[in-house]
Amino acid sequence: MGNGSLFQQSLLEDHYHPRFVAYYFKQWHVFTMPFHCHDATEIMYMISGRATIEIEFAPNRTERIVLKKGEFVLLDSNVPHRLVVDAQSPCRMLNVEFTFQRQSSPLPSIKQLADEDPALLELLSVPSQYLVQRDPDEVYHTLKSLVLELDHEDTGDRPMVRLLFAQLLIRIARLRREAMSGISQDAERYVKKSIMFMQHNYDRDIQVKDIAGAVNLHPGYLQRIFRRQTGQTLMEYLTMHRMEKAKMLLLHTDIPVSDIADYVGINSRQYFHVLFKKHTQSTPISFRKTVDTHRWNLSGKDNLSPS
Repeated sequence: MGNGSLFQQSLLEDHYHPRFVAYYFKQWHVFTMPFHCHDATEIMYMISGRATIEIEFAPNRTERIVLKKGEFVLLDSNVPHRLVVDAQSPCRMLNVEFTFQRQSSPLPSIKQLADEDPALLELLSVPSQYLVQRDPDEVYHTLKSLVLELDHEDTGDRPMVRLLFAQLLIRIARLRREAMSGISQDAERYVKKSIMFMQHNYDRDIQVKDIAGAVNLHPGYLQRIFRRQTGQTLMEYLTMHRMEKAKMLLLHTDIPVSDIADYVGINSRQYFHVLFKKHTQSTPISFRKTVDTHRWNLSGKDNLSPS
């Protein structure tokens, strides 16, 4: 099987089992790895120390994860990433890389495991480029046992390897579920605080980092939970709120159209016109004229006396 993604639909439709590509312990000192990706899912477990994992989503757009002792990251296949270790904090890691192959076996396949375990089914059904999790030692002991078992020659298809891998996946899935249920209320609270901040500061030139700073969260993490909760990015919500305020000002005040942009925190009048037309299919001037015409018509009807 060519694709090593953990989130391919075929894992839930047919009988696949793991095929291990690499597994090793490694002590890292000062080191910066070039960005790379591979056709395998990878688990990087931090045994001691700390390091930075940089994930590249697009040219010039990366996200940094500081991985600390007792944490691990699960990276899906073909996700560009690199490891950065600085001089002040050497680290020791345990890495496992695996793909999947369709195969009949008396032992449960990924599909059969997911059919029996709701947390695993949930994990495999929600594609993600990476997952970072703190471990209460359960994952490490299973991962270490798996690697030691793999070190025995020609054990890749032996029952113990398959069983340990099944245990590993289920433990990761359940940790994820526990973390998600634990942070859902926190996420909702942070989203509400972010919305309140934007509603109170839409007239200023604010950016994602300003909103994140106001709620004391990392910008990348806040972006993720905000989009998950609202279906919008922070800037999409802020722009929508600004356009609603602009419509209100055009409708209910005599503020010159040329000044409305300043009232809603947009420094460029030209950009404001572009955004307003995108959201209302009308220019600010046309919107106000339409409203004024509507008012005049209503006023004229009110003043008509019966003949």
